[in-house]
Order: sequence, then C-alpha cells, then structure tokens
Amino acid sequence: MLRYLRLPQADPNPIPLAGSPWPITLILIAYLLFVLKLGKIYMKNRKPYDLKTVLKVYNLFQVLYNGLYFGTVFYYLFIEGICNLHCIVSFPDGHERKQTERVLHAAYLLNKILDLMDTVFFVLRKSYKQITFLHIYHHVFMSFGSYALTRYYGTGGHFNVVGLLNSLVHTVMYFYYFLSSEYPGVRANIWWKKYITLTQLCQFLMLLSYAIYVRFFSPNCGVPRGILYLNMLQGVVFIYLFGKFYVHNYLRPAKAQINTKQS
Repeated sequence: MLRYLRLPQADPNPIPLAGSPWPITLILIAYLLFVLKLGKIYMKNRKPYDLKTVLKVYNLFQVLYNGLYFGTVFYYLFIEGICNLHCIVSFPDGHERKQTERVLHAAYLLNKILDLMDTVFFVLRKSYKQITFLHIYHHVFMSFGSYALTRYYGTGGHFNVVGLLNSLVHTVMYFYYFLSSEYPGVRANIWWKKYITLTQLCQFLMLLSYAIYVRFFSPNCGVPRGILYLNMLQGVVFIYLFGKFYVHNYLRPAKAQINTKQS
C-alpha cells in the first residue's frame, strides 16, 4: 500500500484536489462520520429541517452542471472528434487539448464531491431509510475513484466515457428530483423512478461492454489493462446492486399486489 502512495503523479500538473490523497480522504472520512454517526446524533432531538428551497436550488444547479458537462464532452468526442473512440487514451503533456482534458476531469471530480451533499440532506431531513449501502458505496467509490484515476493514470482518456454517460444519467435524475420537489404527484408516480433506475442499469451495462470491447477488440490500445479490468469489475458490481434494488422496489411490490388481488 505504501509503495502505491509513493508512486509519482501520473500528471505532472495535477488538477485541484488531486495533488495529494489527503483532501479527498479527509472529505470522505468527514462524510462517512457525519452520515453514519454524528449527523444522527445531531438530529436526535431535532425536527427534520425544511430544505425545500435549498433542494430546489441544489437540484436545478445539478441539472445545469451535469447537462453542460455532458454537452461539452459530447461535443469534443463526437463533433470535433478529438479522440479515437476505439481507444481513448490520456493526452500526453504538451498536447494542444491537454488543458481541456484537465479542466473536464477537474469539473467531474468536483461534481462527485458535490454529490455527497445528497446524503447530508437525507440526514438533515431524517430520511434515514434512503441512506442505504448502495447509496453510500456509490458516492464513495465515484468520488475516490475519480481522484485515484488521475493520481495513477492521468486525466481524461478512457474516463471520458464514464463522465459522458454518468453526467447524462445525473441530468435526468436531478431533473426528476427537481420536479418531484415542485410537484408531489411526480414523486408518487412510480413510472419515473423505475425508468431512472433502468437508465442507471443501462449506463453500467454500456460501460461494462465498452471496457470489454477496448480490452479484447482493440489489442494495441494504450489504456492500462488494470483500468479496464477495474471498469469491468465495477460494472458487474453496480449492475448487481442496482439490479437488486430494482427487483426489490419495483418488481416484488407489483407481484405482491397481483397476489393480493388474486387471493
């Protein structure tokens, strides 16, 4: 472990929050302490906070942030075509697009840290049932993974596909959150929630398939195999976790209703 910590930065000009493991590590430790222990102690004898206005602003900001990020990455990848989509490698230092790559990666890392506020809001509203293993694991992995990638591999590269799909899904997801906070009927409609989860599953299936394609059908690709295998592993893990969530929340309740009617 210490040997990996002593490895030099993959990018000699690290993006903000990625020059050292301490910023992201301390942020995640504070996050876990608050959402798993300290936050609940703080809220024990308090009423849930009314965060309707805060959540409205936060969700709308996330829609705009993720939508702009998706549009920018889509433009560079598919309109300008600055990368070979069969094998997207990190640009070397000095490349004319290197700074653009760094800015986009920094923007994504910052947004993953901002995403942690989802759980903080759950605690402050005493919505503890929404603080699941899947929820916390997903937030922690995406935050630390975004840092670790730039620390040991560099910015951009294969990671662009993750950012592209993830920002699209988050644009839709936070738009749903915004609408549900404004219109309670939207929140009660299971149609929205079910298809958002299906969209997330499609995202992970596409990322898994793309990693498999690059690894086995682009033999001369310079993307490290370790990155691709990690992509595959996490694709399988997230498909399992989100698939389990989908079955538990949307398939079993419907089956139970059918059985109740028949009896």
